[in-house]
Amino acid sequence: MLHVPREHAHEPAWEDERVAASDDVTTGKVFVVEYEQIKEEQRARVGFRDNLLYVTLAAMAAVVAAALQARAGANVLLLLPPVSVVLGWTYLVNDEKISAIGRYIREQLAPQLAVLTGEQDPIFGWEVAHRNDRRRVSRKYLQLAVDLATFCVAPLVAIVIYCVSGPTTLPFVAVSVIELLAIGVLAWQIAVYSDLREPGT
Repeated sequence: MLHVPREHAHEPAWEDERVAASDDVTTGKVFVVEYEQIKEEQRARVGFRDNLLYVTLAAMAAVVAAALQARAGANVLLLLPPVSVVLGWTYLVNDEKISAIGRYIREQLAPQLAVLTGEQDPIFGWEVAHRNDRRRVSRKYLQLAVDLATFCVAPLVAIVIYCVSGPTTLPFVAVSVIELLAIGVLAWQIAVYSDLREPGT
């Protein structure tokens, strides 16, 4: 039986280069799609985080109104710390994820895409440019003060008012001590994740 030899057993070099180029384009598209998806997640988290401030203020107003109307008086104010801590922790988690997404784009995604495309100029330059503002650090300190005042100082004031107004029964005192510890942990975590680094660092 006659065997016909296979033609093109070995692809020419230019075919390999074309395949490699095709792979590069595909990888680049994957990076761009990933960028779009994580930016969409970042935008959603920013909106949710910002709304938490309004939710917290509304919850505080509701607790204060209940304390003014209730016969139990200052005891109702002890509801404010757990509400503030839970909302504050949710706010902090979302804020950290937002920062982590930006850090991933700057340190991982953009450099890989730059190598792939051979670009010399920074890719996704806004991710770096907005951090180089000279007033960024002062704004971050102001934001830290607002976060601490909203989620930590306000519930701390509620506990102080309870301790001054009473009645300071043992169960409520124990609850207030636990709440103080929770507020302290939250304040520490907010300060740790405040990202007060100088521009360019």
